[in-house]
Amino acid sequence: MDTTSNDGRIIDAPARASRFTLLFVLFTTFLSVMGITLVIPVLPFIIQQYVGNTSQLPVVVSWLTATYALCQCIAAPALGVLSDRFGRRPLLLLCLLGSAIGYLLLGIGGALWVLFVGRIIDGLTGGDISILSAYIGDVSTPSERGKRFGQLGGIASIGLIFGPVIGGLLASLGYAAPLYLSAAILLATTIWGFFAMPESLQPQHRTTHVGFADLNPLKQIGDILAIKRLRWLLVTSVVYAFPFAMFTSELAVLAIDTLAWTPESIGLLLLVIGGIDIFMQAVLSGRLIRRFGETRLIMSGFVCEAISFILIGGVAIVPSPVLLFVGVACFAIGGGVLEPPLNGLISASAGADEQGMVQGGKQALRALSQIAGPLLAGALYMQIGGEAPYWLGAIVLLLGTITMQLATPHIARSQIPQQSHGSND
Repeated sequence: MDTTSNDGRIIDAPARASRFTLLFVLFTTFLSVMGITLVIPVLPFIIQQYVGNTSQLPVVVSWLTATYALCQCIAAPALGVLSDRFGRRPLLLLCLLGSAIGYLLLGIGGALWVLFVGRIIDGLTGGDISILSAYIGDVSTPSERGKRFGQLGGIASIGLIFGPVIGGLLASLGYAAPLYLSAAILLATTIWGFFAMPESLQPQHRTTHVGFADLNPLKQIGDILAIKRLRWLLVTSVVYAFPFAMFTSELAVLAIDTLAWTPESIGLLLLVIGGIDIFMQAVLSGRLIRRFGETRLIMSGFVCEAISFILIGGVAIVPSPVLLFVGVACFAIGGGVLEPPLNGLISASAGADEQGMVQGGKQALRALSQIAGPLLAGALYMQIGGEAPYWLGAIVLLLGTITMQLATPHIARSQIPQQSHGSND
């Protein structure tokens, strides 16, 4: 296959990425995350309309969530590889359009199977964040990546805060209202991107051939884990993502069981997480990376996260809102310290023609964590107690300091621009 461009608007080099281009990527990330989180407050109520026995609601919600994560795990690596071949722009537009259709089907509803079809479509086209991450990798120099990934994480956190709040307010107009707004936002972003978004991946850096075997998610995960300079960084990413998935699935249950909190109180807790995360990632991360370096920050972040899990788990034994708030604050600080440098190192360690494959594979690994983490956390919570998922998570997070140490020797050797695709060094 040839390597001709799909679009005439090519960014010539990372250093020449315009301010408008970066703002577009950040704003698109904000809209995508807000569109996703708008539905959180109303989704159980929509599902309840099609479930005869209300005791089955948690099971149906978990299966709907797992279906989305499974489809995303299958599709994200393939979308990443295809973006390495055909460019970021067309694949991102496809993902945004697919998500808009998925949310529209959720809003229309009519039967439970329609909801599942909507989540399947959304999951199969759910590679927009990984492609946006690859886009940032394309237009950033190695020294800029940590800061820009921090900005990306910060703007995503803003969407994470505003989405549920707006969704809850719109529910007064009907449970389907947030879903229709999500579809409209994503459709508008697709149209905007079609006219305004330049292509970031230069033709000379594109993969020249993609076979059917390359679209196999297991092969893609295996391929990226086979790259020595990336292997332990990706394992470190999973070590962080797995406890994170356990945290998000059981936090509200723990707050209700031990403190009898209302949805408003839980929303305030999420606001605290989002506010600290925004400040850490969007404001402080670049300065901290320059002062302490990526490796030290990642190690410190894992320790802070482990402490937070110990504190939050302790709430199951000593019910205390103060203990929960302190634990959640540590969690947000640890994540804000850890995520930008880790994402920056993964991007910097990938060659120019590997960004899509690597970001897609990373998203697939995280999707696996989003399937397995909540299932294990729920079983531990029911069989042992509310502290068990968090204390196990603390142990896993401390393992992250070991995997990061194993990754360190490969980091210096990976800071070579435009490494060739397929190199395992």
